[in-house]
Amino acid sequence: MISIPAPIPHDPTDGFSFDPSPCVPFRDMDAVKRCRAIKREDIEKHPNPDFKIQVVPDEDFVHIWLGDMFWRMHEAREAGKPCVMLMPNPWPGYRNLARMINRAKLNCDHVWWFAMDEYADQDGRIAPVTWQRGFGYALRNFLWDNVDEDLRPPLSQVIAPTNDNIDHYLDMMNDAGGLDVSYTGPGWSGHLAFCEPNAPEFSGSLDEWRNMGARICTLDPFTIAQNSLCGSMGYSGDLTAVPPKAATIGPKEIIAARHRLEVAPITVGGTAISWERMIARLCYHGPVCPQLPSSIHQELRTDCYITESIAANIEATWEIGY
Repeated sequence: MISIPAPIPHDPTDGFSFDPSPCVPFRDMDAVKRCRAIKREDIEKHPNPDFKIQVVPDEDFVHIWLGDMFWRMHEAREAGKPCVMLMPNPWPGYRNLARMINRAKLNCDHVWWFAMDEYADQDGRIAPVTWQRGFGYALRNFLWDNVDEDLRPPLSQVIAPTNDNIDHYLDMMNDAGGLDVSYTGPGWSGHLAFCEPNAPEFSGSLDEWRNMGARICTLDPFTIAQNSLCGSMGYSGDLTAVPPKAATIGPKEIIAARHRLEVAPITVGGTAISWERMIARLCYHGPVCPQLPSSIHQELRTDCYITESIAANIEATWEIGY
């Protein structure tokens, strides 16, 4: 009878050392081992008191995210100010935000929704808002279209990156009143929106990188793999379904925001499996560097929410296969 070994508590490479594959963007193995070992009970601790990490139940994530969006729009309305929001990948949950707006009869003519990224082809041509797999289309389809007609912001205030506006994307936000809030979460590569760790378009020293704004960049292979699992791409691992480039905000836009809300909630199809469990630890407890783009939040006043599934301890097991 073959005996099954007990789960490895910390380092799955114990007893057999190797270098990470050359395609892995972040390669500081001391930082990797330290972050991999962070326990659930310690993950909220951070040396920067302005980087506020909170672990929340998985089911609370959507309510926190959409609730914050609604609250900021409502508060701005009450104060007679514009509300300029940098919006993440639109998904069907945005219909719930539309329902909240409709039920509260919240007039949103003061609201500006900026999509933080959009796909582009190999030549840097950004997908049009009519492309149904794109984020601009989804922002209109799932959110704007579901808000009552007399409550919607003007369609001119629902903005996605285009080849005509990408070079002055932050200027547009500033012209609208200044970016009030950004909503982000780390990708498998550690990306910030589609600001990728290995993109040549975002290369430079840390100081240079902090000042890099919106642009078109090359997608990391891990991002292509991650997004091939998205429903809009067929959720089947079809690597050819994901465009090779994207238009994206950069660190400059995140630093410019008055408020930041960062989340790490993603599991694969509602299972315990998640590529985000490790990269969230690296982005929130590893070094601040361009190889971990979402790590920029560690330097800034940020509300960071991690779900219980992502905060769970990292331990190898033989009970789960592919």
